[in-house]
Amino acid sequence: MQQVRLSAHCRIHRVVTTKANPKAKVAENVLDRQFEAEHPNQKWVADVTYVATASGWLYLAVILDLFSRRIVGWAMAATFDAELVEQALSMALTRRKPGAGLLHHSDRGCQYTSEAYQSFLKQHDIQVSMSRKGNCWDNAVMERFFGTLKRECTSREHFKTHEEARTAIFEYIEAFYNRVRKHSTLGYLSPVHFELVKS
Repeated sequence: MQQVRLSAHCRIHRVVTTKANPKAKVAENVLDRQFEAEHPNQKWVADVTYVATASGWLYLAVILDLFSRRIVGWAMAATFDAELVEQALSMALTRRKPGAGLLHHSDRGCQYTSEAYQSFLKQHDIQVSMSRKGNCWDNAVMERFFGTLKRECTSREHFKTHEEARTAIFEYIEAFYNRVRKHSTLGYLSPVHFELVKS
């Protein structure tokens, strides 16, 4: 590598996105790493990540349907608060219109345990599940998506503005990941194609 002047690409910065509220009511881990679903809108997983730009961090909240690995809701903002995750959930609910009995799994971050977010879930008859403390494996499918997003879309880019990052992430999720990118878990179909074939 030295002879051809190659170097490894490594991520240096790390932002803490899971800040638990010690007074918040925490749900048990109902999902229990059962990452398969028999039909759409049976199990959704949620989480937040961040992308570096010259204008500061851009936070991305995502909702993923475990049936097809499709991203059904997302939201981006310069600040990480309960409103960000509510926007992602609102998009997912508007798009998918799930029936009663949907399971929503997230970490124990204060945004997900907030009274407003929990009330929003309750209004839509959504069952709540949360990862155990400090256990990323309990939400492994979402962690995998974020790793894929960063590897294929953002980690080698140098975004000057939030708008540049927003555009790239929007195009990746809506034009490529959901509609084109093949998944070994789905028999090498894209999430959209898998839903057309299986549901």
